[in-house]
Amino acid sequence: MTAPLVVTRDQALLDELLRLAAAAGVTPDVAADGGAALRGWTAAPLVLVGSDVAEDLARICPTRRPRVYVVAWGVVPDEMFRTALAVGAESIAQLPRSEAWLTELLTDLGDPGGPSAEGLLVGVVGGSGGSGATTFACALGQVGARRGRALVVDADPLGPGLDRVLGLEDRDGVRWDGLCDTTGRLSARALREALPRRDDLGALTWRAGGPGTLQAFAAREVLSAARRGHDLVVVDLPRTPDPLVDEIAARCDRLLVVVVPTVVGVASAVRTCARHRDPTTVRLVLRGTGIDPLQVTRATGVPVLATMPEQRGLDEAIDLGLGPVRSRRGALGRTATAVLDQLCLLRAAA
Repeated sequence: MTAPLVVTRDQALLDELLRLAAAAGVTPDVAADGGAALRGWTAAPLVLVGSDVAEDLARICPTRRPRVYVVAWGVVPDEMFRTALAVGAESIAQLPRSEAWLTELLTDLGDPGGPSAEGLLVGVVGGSGGSGATTFACALGQVGARRGRALVVDADPLGPGLDRVLGLEDRDGVRWDGLCDTTGRLSARALREALPRRDDLGALTWRAGGPGTLQAFAAREVLSAARRGHDLVVVDLPRTPDPLVDEIAARCDRLLVVVVPTVVGVASAVRTCARHRDPTTVRLVLRGTGIDPLQVTRATGVPVLATMPEQRGLDEAIDLGLGPVRSRRGALGRTATAVLDQLCLLRAAA
């Protein structure tokens, strides 16, 4: 991992940032002027700019890049916000109030088991009621966990609960109700370690009881942290029209619409696909037999990525707490494996 870059001449500020970096398990590179900063500006995974040098750095117009933050002591004057914008910073961290936030930011960089890049984000939505979208989302998570860290996110408050489908309902961990009041940045490692999980498979869902409400800021932060901390993130999306659901779907690398190939199922899928018109991201997964896949594609205008026969013993496997994929040789296991193989190829070619 390339070291983060700290740019400051303020010795007290530098000592504090080095202390936070040590707590996070990383050793940053340090630059005291603009010239030294530019040498490592683009390669560093994270840049922390002291408020004492922010104005000087703004004058030389460094290359715009993500993950640049200005760090200041105490109350920040209005002029500093304009300077931060000129530097290209995403925000200003105020010490000592932002110590925990900065430590989490640095901790993500020092996570030795984390993926080298953001994980694949896959959305799954039912083309019609009862199509089995939740089951297929869980199957993708189970198969993905055999390749790396995987997380299945339940974005449907009225669904059955992904932890129950995956056999994780008795595992301790945070649920949506503990995250929906989130107001700050989530650490990838902190999120991963807080969720109910079995080995490399985690689940984020709702507590039993009344339906919850998905909050926009929390959903965005969770998905961002989830991608940084996992190789695969699968989001089970509700079919109900909602601006936040549509936003999450638009953020996905691929959106899979699970369709039962009957007249009723395809008619409903046509409407679902009409909400998500990006032809580069939406694909169909057909469950069961009936209408020919080519005809389904003609009706919906969306390519069929995979066809899947019915899974024998599915209810029994879920009741036993094994999750939907009881065997790799089963219908769900084979289809989920084939879909993930194709999604990885599509992403690599993008």
